[in-house]
Amino acid sequence: MNDEKKNMSGKNVLITGANSGIGKETAIALARKGANIIMLCRNEEKAINAMDEIKKRANTEQVDLIIADLSHQDPIYSAVTQIKQGYDHLDVLINNAGSILRKRKETLEGYEMTFAVNHLGHFFLTLLLLDMLIKSSPSRIINVSSDAHRFGNINFENINFDDSYSSFRAYSNSKLANVLFTYEHANRLEGTGVTVNALHPGVVNSNFGRGQFSKILAPFTALSTLFMINAEKGAETSVYLASSDEVKDISGKYFKKCKAVKSSKASYNKESQLKLWQLSLAMVNRQDLLSSNQALLKV
Repeated sequence: MNDEKKNMSGKNVLITGANSGIGKETAIALARKGANIIMLCRNEEKAINAMDEIKKRANTEQVDLIIADLSHQDPIYSAVTQIKQGYDHLDVLINNAGSILRKRKETLEGYEMTFAVNHLGHFFLTLLLLDMLIKSSPSRIINVSSDAHRFGNINFENINFDDSYSSFRAYSNSKLANVLFTYEHANRLEGTGVTVNALHPGVVNSNFGRGQFSKILAPFTALSTLFMINAEKGAETSVYLASSDEVKDISGKYFKKCKAVKSSKASYNKESQLKLWQLSLAMVNRQDLLSSNQALLKV
């Protein structure tokens, strides 16, 4: 076993959306480094197939599966209960799952689906796991964003896109929310031993969004490999942030190609960071579940 593999041996890594694309390749790479992988996925059938593939390609049995739909808050709470009952520590949380929808949809709680899955579900999941992450410190939170965040412009008065819905605007705003959340959370986590960073994985040639945009994307499918990277390459920055000693003490940064880079001007707006945090708390139906963990953070 080489030093790199020893570096992740015995570490528990939770990855949302680990059943396909970047998430699956991230799971495989970290499993090869010796990590115990906890997949958190929505579709059980696809997740079971992916789990078998991850085990085979990484030559390991250290892969577990928890089913939860990030668009609905009750399953998230149930998933966290399972995690805390099944594991005594959590070293890395990778908020990887994402969605882009051609038509506007609402969650059971009445929130716009893209924002709910890409940001709010991960916000709730992360804060519910915060006590476990702090107890396990040094630990890491990694938020998979996108350079699409540079096109984001969040209207906090119309977070649900009640009118004039645009799939790209909704997606870009949710990715900006990932970065705003990262920066606000990093400030509040100072001194806890938990780091939090965001990343752009690259423009990846995967199935992401294909079901929603098949007609639009069809003419470009043949050319996609010329301009896009594969999912394995797209996972590299997530793997780097999860496993490298080079970033063990770095927090509150935005990474691209395994290097810290500047994010958009809007992402550094302190007022927007705080407003998103407060709005996200207000949108979580079970705020009582978060109160004790919030007390662990610097205000």
